[in-house]
Amino acid sequence: MGNGGGGVAVDRVPHEKWDSQGGAGGWADRARFPSEAGAAGRAAPGLLEAIGCKPNEIARNQFDYLLEVASEGEVRAVEPDFAALARVDARGVVVTARSSDPKYDFVSRFFAPAVGVDEDPVTGSAHCCLAPHWRRKLGKDSLVAYQASARGGVVHLRVAGDRVVLGGNAVTIWSGELRV
Repeated sequence: MGNGGGGVAVDRVPHEKWDSQGGAGGWADRARFPSEAGAAGRAAPGLLEAIGCKPNEIARNQFDYLLEVASEGEVRAVEPDFAALARVDARGVVVTARSSDPKYDFVSRFFAPAVGVDEDPVTGSAHCCLAPHWRRKLGKDSLVAYQASARGGVVHLRVAGDRVVLGGNAVTIWSGELRV
């Protein structure tokens, strides 16, 4: 999801450029989205109790809260109260930390019960906030993320000005043509 800024573009690229789980010869999807950096802020009433963790940093963009915690273990251990979290004034909440695995720069989980998704397996729009956050902290334009949901998934990221390029394996569930 993004605000204006030229919309979304999707490309097909060889795995050599976006090797997310399988080596050369296959294909990965890559999309360019508007960056949705969060601004430092305070938690909404009930957010921290509902999510059940103690963040070191709190940020908010127009859609979601970003909560950075101290460790990957804390990210993986989060067990939100989904009913309480659905009452928080936000589309969703992303919990993130530096990865303990050197293959990844950071890990995250994304919860959005307010819009009917308790936990999303791999969330492109959340990474539009995560990429500028971790770019600022790590000083890197290109990042590799792991979303630590039950299914899990790797997301390759590149911050390019006011855009975030996301790449990884994807499954086409619908295709069509829109004529304007």
